[in-house]
Amino acid sequence: MADLPLFLAFLAAATVLTITPGVDTAMMLRTATVDGRRPAILAGLGITVGCLIWGGAVSLGLGALLQASELAYAIVKIMGAAYLCWLGAKLLFAPRRALEIIGQAAPAAGGGAFVRGLLTNLLNPKIGVFYVTFLPQFVPIHADVARYSFFLACVHVVLTLLWFAALIAAAIPLGRLLRRPKAIERLDRLTGGIFIAFGVKLATSSAR
Repeated sequence: MADLPLFLAFLAAATVLTITPGVDTAMMLRTATVDGRRPAILAGLGITVGCLIWGGAVSLGLGALLQASELAYAIVKIMGAAYLCWLGAKLLFAPRRALEIIGQAAPAAGGGAFVRGLLTNLLNPKIGVFYVTFLPQFVPIHADVARYSFFLACVHVVLTLLWFAALIAAAIPLGRLLRRPKAIERLDRLTGGIFIAFGVKLATSSAR
């Protein structure tokens, strides 16, 4: 049974957390301004599919395992931090100075954007820990915890998609100004530095 005040409180908290700048926001802005609308949409879908997988895993109890097991958390954390640093290093030390020919490169770039979004999310154990610690606070008494937690995760995904849509809409006009060799190079370096910073932050974080 739904508790409307509790659900509205979840919506408010989840909205604030969704729009708080993080690696997902950085990836979306960079992809939208440099690569274009289609890759940005696919990157956003990859990120949100990752959220759904984490939401399902938490509902099945795997999120609690990550929180309880230091070894399991450390393994996923190191993999995620390494992946973010690898992405960041590519952008920082080998930035692009020109866009590919759109007609030839769009399918590959789009598929790559989806995979990058998905892996960036899946390899971040703090998403699972966040869900397992955050969602239960908004589960009504007598509700099925697993099902309602997954429902809340789905609501969070919808909010994330709306936020990504707003970012894409705002970034596409900006992208027309940034489609210059120097602008692309600087944006790649900036995003790469942000990814590395988040990778280091993730590597030095704890489950609690």
